[in-house]
Amino acid sequence: MMTLSWRTRLHVWLRLLLLQASWNFERLQGIGFFYALLPGLKKLYSKEQVLSVSKNYVGYFNTHPYLAPLVAGAVLKLEEERAAKRGDESIAIEEFKEMVAAPYAAIGDALFWGGLRPLVAGVTLFFAVKGILWAPLIFLVFFNLAPMWFRTAFFLRGYRQGLRSVEFIQQHNLPDWAIHTKEAAVVVLGGLSAFMVFSHLNLKQLTSWLGLLTLLPMILLSLVARKGISTLMLVIITSVCIVCAGLFWADVALLLKI
Repeated sequence: MMTLSWRTRLHVWLRLLLLQASWNFERLQGIGFFYALLPGLKKLYSKEQVLSVSKNYVGYFNTHPYLAPLVAGAVLKLEEERAAKRGDESIAIEEFKEMVAAPYAAIGDALFWGGLRPLVAGVTLFFAVKGILWAPLIFLVFFNLAPMWFRTAFFLRGYRQGLRSVEFIQQHNLPDWAIHTKEAAVVVLGGLSAFMVFSHLNLKQLTSWLGLLTLLPMILLSLVARKGISTLMLVIITSVCIVCAGLFWADVALLLKI
């Protein structure tokens, strides 16, 4: 059985970074996915066979770009097995690709767009409110670390396990990762709101106590996130609660001074 060299796999992985360069409304990521797999297909099949196999990959395809390497790695493994006549003919590679694309897209959207992005944005805003001009660069660096790890590790995992890569996703509960990331984003953004309110009210003596008091509603709101309430709504509720608490303690401070 022929095994693809690490150079060929690296070539495929690098091309996956250009997955959406040829995005279009008819086939979405289809052409980009085929372009990424092409170096591997050329190594596995003759010129005549490549033309025939390529027809299976120039159609519609769409998934989350950060999880596409997992699909590509698994597809390469399945193509190796098919080229060596060792694959399971009951499951077509094309059917596998279409079967996992939509679930991976949903998982990726929730994890990266709905969870990781607001979390990293919240952390970066702490630098921005302190006047650090490098805040945008910090956001870019921190936000791209996790996706780059997913692109690399999941591509290797997909190539190593083939069809069993689906079990890997199920075992590690990526949808739960998305929920926990959203909860963390709510806590971070709520803490940022509290920090900004206390800074503007200039409550130096009460700041530490108010900071502790605001932890309770933020933790409760993070638990409510599991019930399906949007992150934006939770941030708004958290901010309103913190502002009201800040104004209340400001009045208390004035009364104590009187």
